[in-house]
Amino acid sequence: MKAAVITSFDRPPIHTDMGEPVPELPGEMLVEVLAAGLHQLTRGRAAGAHYSASGSPPFVAGVDGVGRGTDGRLRYFVQAPDQHGTMAERTVIDPRRSIELPDGCDPVVMAAAMNPAMASWLALRCRAPLAPGARVLVLGATGSSGTMAVQVARHLGAVQVIAAGRDERKLARLPALGATATVTLDDERLGELAGDVDVVLDFVWGECAVNAMQRLLVQRCDRSVPLTWVQIGSMAGQVAAIPGHLLRAADLRIVGSGHGSVPERAMLAELPALVEQIARGTFQIDVQRMPLSAVEQAWSRPAPGGERIVFTP
Repeated sequence: MKAAVITSFDRPPIHTDMGEPVPELPGEMLVEVLAAGLHQLTRGRAAGAHYSASGSPPFVAGVDGVGRGTDGRLRYFVQAPDQHGTMAERTVIDPRRSIELPDGCDPVVMAAAMNPAMASWLALRCRAPLAPGARVLVLGATGSSGTMAVQVARHLGAVQVIAAGRDERKLARLPALGATATVTLDDERLGELAGDVDVVLDFVWGECAVNAMQRLLVQRCDRSVPLTWVQIGSMAGQVAAIPGHLLRAADLRIVGSGHGSVPERAMLAELPALVEQIARGTFQIDVQRMPLSAVEQAWSRPAPGGERIVFTP
């Protein structure tokens, strides 16, 4: 069968022949892959750089996908780091790590939306549940996951969603998706606009996150009111040098959201509700569909307009 195969951590995958995957453990299922998204997590594991990465080349790229199993049912599935990759004509899944999809849903849209939507959905359902009237700041709102976070936060009940990002053109689109205010990451008005938020969804981290913390806390009316800072992504750096006085001067609670911090059981329990909303068209996501044979050319370049790339075998 054809697959996107990682032959080295420092090179894109190649579209080549790979041996057929075979179910080996009780309950495993062979699925025909219909769509697999190219996510930051996908790139990170393929480069051996993500904290959840395991194993060494060669292996098939891809962390999730949509496919049809031998039982005839359409499923969205997420693979553990030691399972077969998803960017192939076929893969082997554990059905317990999958969600059956409703009839008529678009496999490409589902493959594009689930990973970026899951980041904020799990953060706001499992790590920093929103109270009525909550206010949310999204740092890195112009990326795929950040744009989805704006929509998810509003859907889950946030009355204010401040969107902060670098791309002013993309920021201009976010009020139509639910943002109540937009601001660039380096704008001094960030603290004024977001000083009294309850939750920060941080997709950037690094020095950028530290600067944002300082601006928010200076403008915060009551520093004893809890501020939950959810670290989700590290687009601006893996390390954030947070001064100790920021932690002493306010009720600032920093938590992470991702593989490990959200138990797998809780993650799987949340997915059906998210699948339902995506299938309904609740969230908008721009998708660029590409044949799997184009994986090497598409791997390292951003999709035009910021669409989520989805490969179809």
